[in-house]
Amino acid sequence: MSEQGARRGQEDDWWRQLYGEDGAEGGEGAGGGGAAGDAAQSGAAPAAGAPTGAGPADVGPAEASDTLDERVASVLRTVGPPGWGDRPPPQPTPADAPDRAAPAAPAPPDETPPRPEPDRAAPAGDAPPHETPPRPEPDRPAPPDETPTPGPVPPGEPPARRVPPPPPPPSEPIPLKATGPGARPREVARSAPPPAPALTYIGDRPPTYEAEPAALPAADPAALDELVPDTALEGAQYGSLTLRAASQRGDSARYRGDVRRDALLTARFGAGRHALILVAVATGRPAVEGAHRAARDACGWIGGAVGRGYTQLAEDIRADRRGDLKAGLQRLTDRSYGKLRARALERGGPPEQYTAALRCLLLPADPDCRTRVFFGVGAGGLFRLRDGAWTDLEPVATDHGTPAPIPASISATDAPDRPGPGLPHGPGTAEYPAHPEPFLFHAAFARPGDALLLCSAGLAEPLRQEPAFAAHLADRWSTPDPPGLVPFLATAQLRAKGHAKDRTAVAVWEA
Repeated sequence: MSEQGARRGQEDDWWRQLYGEDGAEGGEGAGGGGAAGDAAQSGAAPAAGAPTGAGPADVGPAEASDTLDERVASVLRTVGPPGWGDRPPPQPTPADAPDRAAPAAPAPPDETPPRPEPDRAAPAGDAPPHETPPRPEPDRPAPPDETPTPGPVPPGEPPARRVPPPPPPPSEPIPLKATGPGARPREVARSAPPPAPALTYIGDRPPTYEAEPAALPAADPAALDELVPDTALEGAQYGSLTLRAASQRGDSARYRGDVRRDALLTARFGAGRHALILVAVATGRPAVEGAHRAARDACGWIGGAVGRGYTQLAEDIRADRRGDLKAGLQRLTDRSYGKLRARALERGGPPEQYTAALRCLLLPADPDCRTRVFFGVGAGGLFRLRDGAWTDLEPVATDHGTPAPIPASISATDAPDRPGPGLPHGPGTAEYPAHPEPFLFHAAFARPGDALLLCSAGLAEPLRQEPAFAAHLADRWSTPDPPGLVPFLATAQLRAKGHAKDRTAVAVWEA
């Protein structure tokens, strides 16, 4: 046997003694012992500096696994600077995982001195005993809110690219709710109570009929101009006065489909300070066919007579010539009622049915004149609201005897040139009196803050008979500023059980 073969035989015997006689443990150690195990199987000596599967004092298989990382670390410990081989394997950089948060920078190199390598040629018993150092734990990434301290970059390794952490999402504002008696503003703490629901009727229970219109009146295709709307509104302001007027069908007429028998006329004659405003309210007889036409005719005829003599009438009002005013207006009223009877004869009906209650107001537009003149015939009401209290101004009825002569303030053109068919001469005759009821006249001086109310019987009756009704209207209309058209109508149509007639209200506020 050659000298080389004898040396290999001795090495084989040494390996058998080290890993066991049967080679089972040696095989396992050779398979997992790294470069030394390969060298033992191939019969070649292990390379210098290569780690053996176990230390000189080991009596079993090596604990370190034979992996590529361990082999690279072994080479780095051999050729690299001190402590280089003990660094853990590099972690994946942000470039490898762009969708992840930036990892922490590599920690500084471990300063632990390298483990001394045993002499591979020395026997196991002569080698100084030592323990295998524990494997270093990999660095954990720093928390996202902490900035890691960059360590030295090893030569030959590209530096890790630092990716700034994404900005935190904007937090939603937290609503601040103030609690406690002092946390709420004083204006809110003492807020006014919610308004009470609008009052729609007076009494313990609502009226029998519905509040809104139910049926329309029947129409004649040949007389569509005679149709009367359910509700009429009017308003104006001149000088120191503000006018509001409303007329509407009663609950009974709305339910039965009857036409509104109340008529409303508002007219201005002239301009400027010499203008004169006339407001006329007429109510036809109930349950009479064509009653609404009689009311409309009464308003139209008295309006025409006043319009033709408005200049002298306005002058008499400013001069406070009440005697002349009463005589002249009575004459005009008589003639208007005479025309109503003549119209009844034309239609072939009884004159006592083709009539209407008529009430009028004369309001001068001159701001320096506060005299308000009322005149008329028939049922209705005239009230004054002062300091929140109502006063009934209904004048005392005067005896309608011999007609007074036409005063000079009334133009002679008011008398017809020739009588029409059936029209009696003069204001009336024994057979057809000029009007069935006495003539009413009243002149009042208005003070600032007063409200004068002229109304038909449909509103005057509940105002006189229902204290709660009168109190509600006084509360609503005692405001510093006059109400608008819609609030005025809402107050005037306050319902009361047992009062279902048509209503017409004319109110004048004095500034």
